[in-house]
Amino acid sequence: MTRGNQRERDRERAQARAGGKAKQPKGDGLTPEQRRERDAKALQEKAARKAAQSAGGNNAGGGGLKR
Repeated sequence: MTRGNQRERDRERAQARAGGKAKQPKGDGLTPEQRRERDAKALQEKAARKAAQSAGGNNAGGGGLKR
């Protein structure tokens, strides 16, 4: 058995559901090297925040006995 035009109809329906939007690969306009630098900087900042939070001695870690 063949599917006839089912695939074409499904594609049309999917496109209508998506609003006719075309795919945009990466809309940030950066080169791969710039993107790597941006991501590395963000990871360093995240690690610094995490280190500052753990050195701050907050009690968000849980654990221990509750009486």
